[in-house]
Amino acid sequence: MRVVVCDPGMGNVRSVARAIERAAGANARTCEVVVTRDVAAVAGADYVVVPGQGAFGPFAAGVESGLGDAVREHIAKDRPYLGICLGMQVLFESSDEAPGALGLGVLGGHVKRLEPGIDPATSRPYALPHIGWNSVTMTNEASLPDAPLRHFYFAHSFAPVPADATVIAGTTEYGAERFTSAVARGAIMGVQFHPEKSQREGIELLTRFFHV
Repeated sequence: MRVVVCDPGMGNVRSVARAIERAAGANARTCEVVVTRDVAAVAGADYVVVPGQGAFGPFAAGVESGLGDAVREHIAKDRPYLGICLGMQVLFESSDEAPGALGLGVLGGHVKRLEPGIDPATSRPYALPHIGWNSVTMTNEASLPDAPLRHFYFAHSFAPVPADATVIAGTTEYGAERFTSAVARGAIMGVQFHPEKSQREGIELLTRFFHV
């Protein structure tokens, strides 16, 4: 099994690679994890993982041209794709964070800024970015069937609004807002949180996704 972790030049992608290797555990010998932005490597991958931290505009530019086309082709062949944080957001068409920047357009919809409202305990707006641990209610239980409520680590200010609600695989509450925190369609999975920073439950999610 060849897993390609795409490196669009933003964030510590090697921490994601290490988490995948940890998830492989005893099966690590049959799981090759490669960090690269080489188009040929993406084309030859069994699994593609696109992690990302930072802003949508530069990230979208980082997966444009050949790399973006290779990712689209991988998805079109119904091969497994995992998008983490910006790697999930870039599946959609656009983002309010970067007007004019185009996502991969694999899923219909756009990415919007969170609007969590006022914290009643302090009478101040909830902080953005939304950083820290929060619960995820899994609405598509194919991902983690034995426990629909999970806790993962978040670091973001934006979240996708899918045009097709059936792709929503998980939701999370932050203040007055419930946002989409996971999506799934066919072999595609995207998560707004960071499984590589989410300890046991993050490793379990990766283990299930890669069937290791």
